[in-house]
Amino acid sequence: MDIRELKKLENKRKMNKGYMWALFCALLWGIWYIPGTIIWAVPPFPEMYDVITASHGATSALLVSAVLITAINALTVIIALLVWNGVLGKFGEMKRTLKEFHPCSKWFFLASIFGGPIAILGSFIAIGFIGAGFAAVAALLYPVIGSVLAYYWYGEKISKRAALGIFVIIAGGLTIFVGGAISEIAAGDIAWIGYVGGLMAALGWGIEGAIAGKGLDIAEPDVGLTLRFLGENLIWWVILVPAVALAGYPIFEYAIAAFNPMSILIMSFAGITFGFCYVTWYKSFPLIGVGRGQGIGNLYGLCAVIFMYLFLAQVPAWTVLVGGALCVLGSFVMISEETGEMESLRGE
Repeated sequence: MDIRELKKLENKRKMNKGYMWALFCALLWGIWYIPGTIIWAVPPFPEMYDVITASHGATSALLVSAVLITAINALTVIIALLVWNGVLGKFGEMKRTLKEFHPCSKWFFLASIFGGPIAILGSFIAIGFIGAGFAAVAALLYPVIGSVLAYYWYGEKISKRAALGIFVIIAGGLTIFVGGAISEIAAGDIAWIGYVGGLMAALGWGIEGAIAGKGLDIAEPDVGLTLRFLGENLIWWVILVPAVALAGYPIFEYAIAAFNPMSILIMSFAGITFGFCYVTWYKSFPLIGVGRGQGIGNLYGLCAVIFMYLFLAQVPAWTVLVGGALCVLGSFVMISEETGEMESLRGE
């Protein structure tokens, strides 16, 4: 067996491993929408909604609730990831990577800005204003953004088949958003803010994937991911949550009240599923590229709709189902090249 054949076998092994990680990401990401939906009905969040609605209106109540839930989600994820890295014995590597700010860790802190206060907050806003089914499917546009940015930033290849998949995903995204958003805005319903949240999720996760792909060129995925959530927690608990409190909302009072057994149980489930969803997502990027990793991870929308129906009996509107089906089809088109066509993920 010559060197060329060995290289092809190694490339195939690497690609298969990347596909496995991305599929696990889709499964765990889909499961995350179950606790992400249930938490809205768990004390103290219903009381928080009623109190803020009485003083500031329903829109403010939903937005502040989304902020607090997202901040707590980030806290539970970082705990899960610290345990994970401790078991793997990677604290030393984490310290070394953190010190290398300019060439490495700056990318993960930048990713935390787009992944947390934009993408994850947007997803919780979409859940609160419209529903988990829509929130899950709305972000399915994110591989388009991630693939295009990865192409322009560091030359990651976009084949003709991948470009066709991107076109199909865009068609699905238009189907999801246009009809529903126009009707909500025309009716003056506050639910239109949920569509903004869906767009935030798609934009944030797409940009985060491209940024993280840059950092993962030289960093270990488990460590890089933990630094990314460390950055997100600093943003929430040092900057944004205090800013909301200074604006006159009782967010710290309800943050303390959220540490009750039921809320802790639900958010721990969310932290574990979302934390390890991110672990598998980040592990797939160096192996199969940002575009493919995001394309396969996009199957989370299908998983989420199935889980929401099985466990919570929720069925999205037909436009969401049709648009989601198109997005999933586009993802399959993106990832369906032969492995030999992708021997090099980056341009020469």
